[in-house]
Amino acid sequence: MSDSTKRPRRRGAALEEAILRAAADELAGSGYAGFTMDRVAARAGTNKNALYRRWPNRLALGVAAYRLLAATVRPPDTGDLREDALEMLRRANRHWSSPLGMILRELMAAAGGATGLLAHLPEQSTDTTAATWLTILGRAVARGEAAPEALHPRVATVAMVLLRDEFVVRGVPTAPDDVLVEIVDEVFLPLVRGRGGAAGS
Repeated sequence: MSDSTKRPRRRGAALEEAILRAAADELAGSGYAGFTMDRVAARAGTNKNALYRRWPNRLALGVAAYRLLAATVRPPDTGDLREDALEMLRRANRHWSSPLGMILRELMAAAGGATGLLAHLPEQSTDTTAATWLTILGRAVARGEAAPEALHPRVATVAMVLLRDEFVVRGVPTAPDDVLVEIVDEVFLPLVRGRGGAAGS
């Protein structure tokens, strides 16, 4: 008996979930370079038309599949702003250096200037990144380590932007820990502490 006769016909959300899971498996197994609509359709047990009705091209599907693979990161809460910032950068560095991080970099390269599409990637969403770092900064403000003026999205995300540039602009496979320490000690903390005067000094 063939798969088509054994498998019940799926529609709507059930079919979309099956396609996304198949796409995530393909992406994890082959990376974006080996990611094709044909292979996803075959794995999901459907046809390419079902994919194209939901995602206009393989990049859009790849981004959606990556979102399924990427875990939501909860901000650390060590009780110290410097340690929280370093832990966030170390987590990001491990992720960007991992096989999943390689997929992320492939997707970013393929997307080029498609900022609207890139915004769907968890690590590239300005709102998501800012919210996480603003949580860390908010705790620091509550502890008296920083002034309320430090609670600005551009201030909050500067460390992550600098780390991302190490991978995207400089093309490093991983960032040495001393680079992460430098980003925090030489840029992030002075910027935070410079907002509102002597707070955190």
